[in-house]
Amino acid sequence: MQDSMFIGLDVHKATISVAIAKEERGGEVRHWGTIPHRPDHVRKLAEKLGTGGRRLHFCYEAGPCGYGLHRQLVELGHDCIVVAPSLIPVKAGDRVKTDRRDAVMLAKLHRAGELTAVWVPDAAHEAMRDLVRARATAMRVLGKARQHLQGFLLRHGRIYPGKKGWTVAYRRWLTTVRFQHPAQQIVFQDYVDAVSDAEARVVKLTGQIADLLPSWDLAPVVEAVQAMRGVAFIVAVTVVAEVGDFRRFDNPRQLMAYLGLTPSEHSSGASVRRGGITKAGSGLARRALIEGAWSYRMQARVSRKLHDRIEGLPKAVRDIAWKGQLRMCQRYRHLIAAGKAKVVVTTAIAREMVGFIWAIARAVTATPA
Repeated sequence: MQDSMFIGLDVHKATISVAIAKEERGGEVRHWGTIPHRPDHVRKLAEKLGTGGRRLHFCYEAGPCGYGLHRQLVELGHDCIVVAPSLIPVKAGDRVKTDRRDAVMLAKLHRAGELTAVWVPDAAHEAMRDLVRARATAMRVLGKARQHLQGFLLRHGRIYPGKKGWTVAYRRWLTTVRFQHPAQQIVFQDYVDAVSDAEARVVKLTGQIADLLPSWDLAPVVEAVQAMRGVAFIVAVTVVAEVGDFRRFDNPRQLMAYLGLTPSEHSSGASVRRGGITKAGSGLARRALIEGAWSYRMQARVSRKLHDRIEGLPKAVRDIAWKGQLRMCQRYRHLIAAGKAKVVVTTAIAREMVGFIWAIARAVTATPA
């Protein structure tokens, strides 16, 4: 029987602190040393620790260094998990934190089975997720650019007489704005150009997502979940990119908790206290779902855009989507009539949307190609 060794890695940009724990319970746990964070040094470390056919179990915290180390160790034939930092058990009175102690703690907890691993996407999925997140970043930059322009106009008393901004009429009005001092006109034009550049960047990234989607193995899931009302192309690709493999969730509640849409709770004895949502997981996916939930304030119907999206989808998918729309539109009206705040109602609807999206994704992935 091969003996095993559990190895904790405290990973940084330039260095990796290494600690090892022997397989037997209560066995030696010690700091092994520090190596440069380079592939050749990682390979030599694995070869040295794995002499004699020893089975190695690596672990390190998820962080800014990504999943490259995980992929290298797996390719070398070793077991490796990437740990969720927020779920690592920590002693309440521990106030000393060093790379050495962190590595030793990881090795010890890994041997005890107390670490929670995160799902590691493959390289293609991570690339698509990076592209989706780049578009989200571009949208935030666009919002800031528009805010800067409108703040500048307001500060100098240039008020748009219409009702809604950023329409064709609003952009025509911008061309009529004049300032007496040349410096102010230069600043105004710079703000306008910044908005135009940000809008062009969003359009470019959206087109690139659409172009690369057919080559993605989760493209059928993206197309299927668009059968849901309030889940158009961008919302669908965002949720699928952030969630990844829906099959790793055994039921919708697990996915709701993963996306941070379940209520927090602090109960003890007879006292039951529930608070706001946990906001765990991807904030990007959660915001996209809550924005989509606003569409359920209207009565249930299949609009022209929704009809075009569901055309050609399997009947099972269309049935799930329609059942979900009927339920969530009714639930929205019921909660509003009960006096609930709109933000609470939309969050509750977003949570239910996750359940139907899970059902659609599972139906698609279970269907043989």
